[in-house]
Amino acid sequence: MAAYSCALWTAASVVAFLVIGVAEARYGGPGQWRRPAPAPVVPVAALVSEQLYGSLFLHKDDDACPAKGFYTYASFIQAARTFPTFAATGDLSTRKREVAAFLAQISHETTGGWATAPDGQYAWGLCYKEEIKPASNYCDATDEQWPCYPGKSYHGRGPIQLSWNFNYGPAGQALGFDGLRNPELVANCSQTAFRTALWFWMTPRRPKPSCHEVMVGEYRPTPADAAANRTPGFGLVTNIVNGGLECNRTDDARVNNRIGFYQRYCHIFNVDAGPNLDCAHQQPY
Repeated sequence: MAAYSCALWTAASVVAFLVIGVAEARYGGPGQWRRPAPAPVVPVAALVSEQLYGSLFLHKDDDACPAKGFYTYASFIQAARTFPTFAATGDLSTRKREVAAFLAQISHETTGGWATAPDGQYAWGLCYKEEIKPASNYCDATDEQWPCYPGKSYHGRGPIQLSWNFNYGPAGQALGFDGLRNPELVANCSQTAFRTALWFWMTPRRPKPSCHEVMVGEYRPTPADAAANRTPGFGLVTNIVNGGLECNRTDDARVNNRIGFYQRYCHIFNVDAGPNLDCAHQQPY
């Protein structure tokens, strides 16, 4: 049923595109037409070609990876159309750094690598699409705005491992699907999976800034942020993603893994990683 929902959602998107395209192609009275304008270039596609994408995620389609065949380049680029300021804010170095940070975070969340893995542990991002053996159904029953639907689990799914009803609900609302009733769509529709990851990346949830704001220099620390030592940099992005479990502690292996991916991607993009890579001395939100 979830796979059908993905196909239905994709078909509806294609039909809408075609209808809009035909409507826009028509100009003036009957018989007067103009050629439709080409689709705008997705900013991230100018930085990450399909060939580069394949080299960043060397093993994502290996038989050993449960997400084999799921995280396609086409789905990533199509999903990015929903967020036109992603990888399009600031100078070239800033744009590259944001892409490196995003890819690093989703790589850690979905990694299948280990210390002695072929091609190194940082070549195994996008190996998983769903949390293995979740500890719970991630339902916050106290959240009245985004109530859990009976029998549904809100465990980690997709590139960012979207978790909890209070994330599935607003993500679905923003992206046009019922995240509370159909959370499985995030693990069954590749484009939806990438769109939820980009939604999480681009959307501030105050008092948290968005990851995008941090990486493009738009983050302005509040007095509470300053007191909590929440300094701008890749470490603050980790704090936004999973600070409650990983920040305000030294030499955390999960944080180090995120940094390892980030440094690899920054090297490939030929851009410096910037300051404040970890969140060891930051208070979580």
